[in-house]
Amino acid sequence: MDATGRFRLAVGEWAAGGVGAAASADVARGLAGQAVRTAVLVEGVSDQVALEALAGRHGRDLGAEGIAVVPLGGVTNIGRFLALLGPEGLDVGLAGLCDAGEEGYFLRALERAGLGRELARADMEPLGFHVCVADLEEELIRSLGAERVQAVFEAQGDLRAFRVFQKQPAQRERDVERQLRRFMGTISGRKSQYARALVDELDLDGVPRPLDRLLAQL
Repeated sequence: MDATGRFRLAVGEWAAGGVGAAASADVARGLAGQAVRTAVLVEGVSDQVALEALAGRHGRDLGAEGIAVVPLGGVTNIGRFLALLGPEGLDVGLAGLCDAGEEGYFLRALERAGLGRELARADMEPLGFHVCVADLEEELIRSLGAERVQAVFEAQGDLRAFRVFQKQPAQRERDVERQLRRFMGTISGRKSQYARALVDELDLDGVPRPLDRLLAQL
């Protein structure tokens, strides 16, 4: 595991508390500002996978650059992570990505961390924090279009399962874009699988804006 991986693991254990938290805090402190210069806070592992995959397509290795993409394990944890990593904590560079539905959590946490007052979405981007219109899956589906996403499903061996899914009573009245988005969340690990697969399919001049702008700022 590289330095950013160790940092990501240590910060997660530190934020969770418990008997190993103090040792994990020491590991994070030892890496911050040296091997790790920036922490990118994202809601889940699929967001991490997408950002790292997009960086790879641009010939970048975020870990080698000292950039750790840190999943929060749930948006309600954002305040705790900002407290540990922000100006009153390890004081590393900060950036992040969230869904529109979680924007309020991020805004309030940024304010509590001393990164601004009476913040709105327009104030988040200069701080390095970006908001997906609905969520990252919706952004990727909209950028690629439903037909190309289904082609990726076929390449991944999931198109038949998706056709069965479309016939479920709860799905029949939904448009195909909503069906695609919902299908990605039906099995553990599928969001991460398709985060990488869909990013790999993107035209680099058609990357969703929040993902594109976040990477450009790092």
